[in-house]
Amino acid sequence: MNKSIPIFYCLLFCLLISRPAFAQVVSVMQVDEQMYIQKLESVEEWKHHQQEVLQAYHLQGYLMPTLLEQKFLPDSIYSTYSSGPLYEWLQLRPGNCPPKILLKTNYDSRVFNQKPFDMLRLNGLFEQILEEAEESGHPFAQVRLDSIGFQDQQISASLNFDLGPFISFDTLKITGSSKTDPIFLARSLQILPGASFSQKKINQAIRQIKNLPYLKLTGEPEISFQNSEATLYLPIDDRKINTLDGIIGFLPNEIEQNKMLVTGQFDLALYNVGGKGRSYQINWQRLSQLTQTLLVKAVEPMVLGSRINLGGSFYLLKEDSTFLNRDARIELNYPISASWQLAFFTRWQSGDLLSVSPQLEITELPEVADFRFTNYGFHVIHNGLDDLIMPRRGWFSDAEFGIGNKKILQNTAFPEAIYEGIELNTIQYYMRLALERHVYLRPQLGLFFRLSAGEMDNQNLLLNDLYRVGGLKSIRGFNENFFFTNRFAYFNFEPRFYFDAASYFMVFGDVARVENKVSGVPVDHPFSFGAGLNLDTGGGLFHFIYAVGKAESQPLGFNYSRIHFGFTGRF
Repeated sequence: MNKSIPIFYCLLFCLLISRPAFAQVVSVMQVDEQMYIQKLESVEEWKHHQQEVLQAYHLQGYLMPTLLEQKFLPDSIYSTYSSGPLYEWLQLRPGNCPPKILLKTNYDSRVFNQKPFDMLRLNGLFEQILEEAEESGHPFAQVRLDSIGFQDQQISASLNFDLGPFISFDTLKITGSSKTDPIFLARSLQILPGASFSQKKINQAIRQIKNLPYLKLTGEPEISFQNSEATLYLPIDDRKINTLDGIIGFLPNEIEQNKMLVTGQFDLALYNVGGKGRSYQINWQRLSQLTQTLLVKAVEPMVLGSRINLGGSFYLLKEDSTFLNRDARIELNYPISASWQLAFFTRWQSGDLLSVSPQLEITELPEVADFRFTNYGFHVIHNGLDDLIMPRRGWFSDAEFGIGNKKILQNTAFPEAIYEGIELNTIQYYMRLALERHVYLRPQLGLFFRLSAGEMDNQNLLLNDLYRVGGLKSIRGFNENFFFTNRFAYFNFEPRFYFDAASYFMVFGDVARVENKVSGVPVDHPFSFGAGLNLDTGGGLFHFIYAVGKAESQPLGFNYSRIHFGFTGRF
């Protein structure tokens, strides 16, 4: 038995050496049989295969396998191995490893007592110990086996732990051309000067940067260690995603003589304003005399030094001469991780009639009426895309739920009798879900899937507080906001044929189900199909889509087709 001592220590040599906490673990194939047949093309490949076989035995607890026979043929080598005795753990003592670290690794001495020697399990324990040390600011911690002994085929040993020096983060450095404030970015990524070093934080920071639409990594981040401090160097540039787009038209006013009608559209979106992550958005559209929309949004990140982002928005919809809707919202957003966000919001919605003269003789509450709706809810976002602006692979999901009190206002132009028997204050809820999937098949071919659904319910639902779907971003082949619906679901399928990184041809199909119980119309199943082009011109994106759609209120025909096009300038 004494003659086997040097062999035993040689076989355990890989466990006795120390290594940094962030080193990679080598993956080895599992071997279950003693006979191995491998077709080899070179002597070097044969030597590599032989090492794999011996290492596979070691991982299973056979620490002294031997080669019994080997036959050389013109294109093959037949080898027969003897596994030797199976070694067992007699005991693995915690040694000087801190109990706090062992507790976090779920170390249990019973796993190693009177059990087959399992090098993979031992390596896993080493990895967990070093990861815990690393997360507490000790990336150069070392762990090894000490006081090794054996009796027959049983092994006993103790853990020998060296914590190493404490490393803290120094100032984050931006090596690219980005104008982002380094202090803001360090706070956003949770890599603050003086905080304990953590490789996990660095990995999360890299993922978080990839999820920021206004920044892009131009190389591999680097870490330097000096005087017990770690400095992270980030090669990042600003992305051209700020948009400015608009058109204005002057037409004869058919309602007011001798006056001009101003129509048009204006879109402005600014990101990372001042290098501190602020964003602002304005969208205005007026395509006819009486209908227009306005959207204003703003986001202020990390309010009062916290990780909470404050967002606010205001939306106005004037629907011809029927009603005017206003929607104000305040949202507190908290990034749970690099890819998950959780938000809580308060929302105030109101609807007012613009014209009541045609409805003076009504005897019941009309489809469109005055209301106020105050609601509260939460919003969950998951971003698993490889690129937020031009994704080629990954998932994106967005879910929202809101509930609150809705109040029907009595309009003095209506007879009081129509409000009798109606509960004016009721509870209303709504929910919506959007799932997107990008599939990368090859450099020139990709697939895009999207499933969107929503529902709202209340005993006094009105037409002017329903969802609006249809148009370029939902069911193509129809006008924008074509469908009023309290319950909807639509599915978009889109193969894309790329001829540049962000330019592609595509064909598509949309199928949907929309329900409008306010108007009492039958459930509709609209669908659409068509083709289009997305062209990256360097200064912006040009979109062109030709779509044909069919619904109960729109027959299938090329004379009902829609052309969606536009150009979005980026700077």
